[in-house]
Amino acid sequence: MQGGPVARVVISVRWGDMDAFNHVNNAQYLRYLEEARVQWLAGIPGMSLSDRIAPVLVASNVNYRLPIEWPNEIAVELFIEKIGNSSLTMGHRMSSSTDASVLYSDGNVVMVWIDTQTGKSVPVPEAVKAAAT
Repeated sequence: MQGGPVARVVISVRWGDMDAFNHVNNAQYLRYLEEARVQWLAGIPGMSLSDRIAPVLVASNVNYRLPIEWPNEIAVELFIEKIGNSSLTMGHRMSSSTDASVLYSDGNVVMVWIDTQTGKSVPVPEAVKAAAT
């Protein structure tokens, strides 16, 4: 991962996130990552999640390192790995909010910006590029 995180979002684990094995269900990790990405994108000046030009998730990689138990607060850190013409590869790290050495998960996702009316890819907006550096 290049440089420091572009975002750090603390998320409280809810009882309903748990599965029958008394830890956070694997699918919930993707929801935590989505929440962190949406908060990062929503905080970029000039960026709106309801614009005609919007990102879609095209790939995700999640490495499950440790189970997350309840109650807990986790920190999701986002890193920029690569910016292409219409895509952005974002690394992520999910750890304890109080002890970064407790790593629950890491990996990355690829987002592609599209024109929501045509479905065609478009260049990553300049505001996103600026926020990613």
